[in-house]
Amino acid sequence: MQGPSETPYEGGIFQLAFSVPEQYPLQPPQVRFLTKIFHPNVHFKTGEICLDILKNAWSPAWTLQSVCRAIIALMAHPEADSPLNCDSGNLLRSSDIRGFQAMARMYTRLAAMPKKG
Repeated sequence: MQGPSETPYEGGIFQLAFSVPEQYPLQPPQVRFLTKIFHPNVHFKTGEICLDILKNAWSPAWTLQSVCRAIIALMAHPEADSPLNCDSGNLLRSSDIRGFQAMARMYTRLAAMPKKG
């Protein structure tokens, strides 16, 4: 998945792991980031994503494509009030947008940028 433009994740390529249960679409897929990402709604070590549609707000009307779109939207608009990454969430809650973006850009460069030559 490409990092959304005009975000600290722009230019990054993020790998995700999808586990689709036999009961899909009645049950949501499990999705996690394999690529390290500095984001308040993604657990830094496990890649777990805190997104309501992957938990209690799931509907069989959602498709895997719409799940990807929701993850891209979450990357562009982090929710600092329910952080899985407290360091990232604390930066946003304290209005340190510049600090958050600098850290997110740094981790994007380190983990998600295609290696050159």
